[in-house]
Amino acid sequence: MPEQKLARTLGELKDSGYQVLPIREEMQRNLVKKIAAGEDLFPGIIGYENTVIPQLENAVLAGQDIVLLGERGQAKTRIVRALTHLLDEHTPVIDGVEIPENPLAPISAQAKSLVAEKGDDTPIAWLPRDQRYGEKLATPDITVADLIGEVDPIKVAEGRYLSDELTLHYGLIPKTNRGIFAINELPDLAERIQVGLLNIMEERDIQIRGHKVRLPLDMVIVATANPEDYTNRGRIITPLKDRFGSQIRTHYPDDRDQEILIMEQEYQHASVEGYALCVPDYMKEIVVEISQAARQSPDISQRSGVSVRASIANYENLIANALRRAVRLRENSIVPRISDLPFLVPAFSGKVEFEVLDEDREDEIIQQLFENAVATVFEKYFSEEDLSPLEDAFTASISVDTGEALHSGFYEDIIRQVPGLSSAVAKLAASEEPALRASAVEFILEGLYVNNRLSKDVMQGQFVYRG
Repeated sequence: MPEQKLARTLGELKDSGYQVLPIREEMQRNLVKKIAAGEDLFPGIIGYENTVIPQLENAVLAGQDIVLLGERGQAKTRIVRALTHLLDEHTPVIDGVEIPENPLAPISAQAKSLVAEKGDDTPIAWLPRDQRYGEKLATPDITVADLIGEVDPIKVAEGRYLSDELTLHYGLIPKTNRGIFAINELPDLAERIQVGLLNIMEERDIQIRGHKVRLPLDMVIVATANPEDYTNRGRIITPLKDRFGSQIRTHYPDDRDQEILIMEQEYQHASVEGYALCVPDYMKEIVVEISQAARQSPDISQRSGVSVRASIANYENLIANALRRAVRLRENSIVPRISDLPFLVPAFSGKVEFEVLDEDREDEIIQQLFENAVATVFEKYFSEEDLSPLEDAFTASISVDTGEALHSGFYEDIIRQVPGLSSAVAKLAASEEPALRASAVEFILEGLYVNNRLSKDVMQGQFVYRG
């Protein structure tokens, strides 16, 4: 309905012929339109095109409540919030009523009383889709009053009887009527709170302090949970689990390219005037490979998972250190290098849980993950045949110093010093930009080291490579 024709009273709404659909039918209708038009239903969600999204579409078309199961950092909350795009741009509700209600079919005592009093003059407001979404993170301190409602002592003090439904103050769930309500980390709700959700999801009965209020709430419930908790052995009661229509399993990106796309989409980088950012593909791949390797490591807790946020935070730190170097050395190009990897440790260590208790051992695990990531990516760019000439070039008399604090021009001397290095650098950096060539040199030297072709000494933040 165009903005200028929006009804402002119940009478105008009736005269317009506007039909208020139940929310599940509304979402079904809008989803069918979007699918038919070939629209992107979940913009910014990468890697779920053939797995999670088709299952979500089926759940919406079936009119089901949904639970998304997955470890942290799998875009569960973003998906839930994106479901609001399947709502109408705005919907009519009775103005001045605590619960958003269909003006043509009021459900609360307050709304029914208002309609009975004012009839066709009942005021109408139009609720935008972003206000039809409610969300609550499940925490141990949540009460029934928070989610469902409570007797309002102020209304009692004003003279109303406790038996009067108008003494009730409704919680978050009833206040999201005509919308989508999300509960993050559902198993963290206390069992008595989970029991309180049973009737809301099935019979739509609400009991508050002995009040049995029949409220046929028109809403969709979506929850998120960790698979470890969402089992009979976990903290979810079976009857509540049975109320959800679809249980959809999320996952981490299937391949390196997908995670790179997510990482580049999400990272935060302050644009600094006078400096140009250029991150070589192999450095992006190394950052992502660190996370993917951690998801397979027995030394990292797989119950908690390794979030995609680990890749994003690592990428941000990588770029930040390259920027710091560029500013300090008065270079105009921001190009990350292998020697920047140690500065990822503060970000990465805060994103994973280790299976070991020794902090020194944690540093060893991270270092091994970094080296394994470099080795995996290096194999993509160089074969065994490429390595032998470079290895032979490092005689006993040749040693090479690298470090994150060294000027890019310093690496041109290294390229001239080591036979065959120039052609290897050219495979990685077609540009003559010194910062890009410096990054390529470090990647090649570290690749030789992790393949046991060179030795490496670490001395005060600098690396010394020898034959």
